[in-house]
Amino acid sequence: MAESRELTPSSAARARGLGSARRGSGAWRAERLTAVALVPLTLWLVASLVALGGADRAAFVAWLGRPLSALLVILLLLAAFRHTALGLQVVIEDYVHSAAKIPLLIATHLLCFAICVAGVLATLSIVLGR
Repeated sequence: MAESRELTPSSAARARGLGSARRGSGAWRAERLTAVALVPLTLWLVASLVALGGADRAAFVAWLGRPLSALLVILLLLAAFRHTALGLQVVIEDYVHSAAKIPLLIATHLLCFAICVAGVLATLSIVLGR
């Protein structure tokens, strides 16, 4: 007869909190949420740019200067770069198995954050007329 092994409190306590389900579900949810947000925002941006067609810079600045356009562009930037950072994090965690993993994760998140901030500041500078 096979011997049944029960987890002792000490081994169960050691295992508690380990595994992908503890932390990964929040990142998974955030990645899906940003993907869902990107669909209508991207469709709106493409439709808006097609409507602007052969417009000159002044028409584009006037379009981006409208509060709704600026708000949607900023939301698109935030969702896109958060989604990018989360996706690259998954790739790095899955395929990098060296000491470079942590520095790559930090660099990826910082770079995505920096590009997003630059886009938001550029949008705001157009909106504020600077």
